Amino acid sequence: MKKAIFFILDEYADWEGAYLSSQLNQNKNWEVKTASIKNEVTSIGGFKTLVDYQVKDITADINLLVLIGGNSWSIENEQLRNLIAERLTNKKSVAAICVAVDYLAKNGLLTNFKHTGNAQYLWKNYTKYVNKDDFEQKQVVRDHNLVTANGTAPLEFTKQVLKMISFSSDEQINKDVDLYKLGFYKYCSKYGNPFK
Repeated sequence: MKKAIFFILDEYADWEGAYLSSQLNQNKNWEVKTASIKNEVTSIGGFKTLVDYQVKDITADINLLVLIGGNSWSIENEQLRNLIAERLTNKKSVAAICVAVDYLAKNGLLTNFKHTGNAQYLWKNYTKYVNKDDFEQKQVVRDHNLVTANGTAPLEFTKQVLKMISFSSDEQINKDVDLYKLGFYKYCSKYGNPFK
């Protein structure tokens, strides 16, 4: 069984991981768990979440670490920083969206990766952010074992993370995401009714 851990903080952006987690969790080969620095967090939308793991309990053998954005990423947490750095260095899959990408920039964790985020000017005072030329003005960027996205790109984020982990064929992933991107009727006219 492969494991994906979604790292969430108080005031996490509940919509940013919903498409990805539901795709993973409905597959018999994957399980989805949550982690944080507290036992319980509340999303921007008011969902209270009892998390499965504290950051110190996340083992090295997980298959995917997903960092969900929100309003609390100004944290200083050495365990989290070290966990992400170890995964990136050892070519283990990491995905970050919205303000979680800001955390990566602030901690020098985007070095050697092409990336995107909400806005590069937000990082102008981050002394550890040293590869400004690797920033791409795109909704999502996948480079090696890292996917980054801005906060308006949950569908594009889902698509690129699923491709990074070889969840299924690229064609099937495109099709699955298109159901939400196009809407039901446009999807049916392009692919046929998925429920027949």
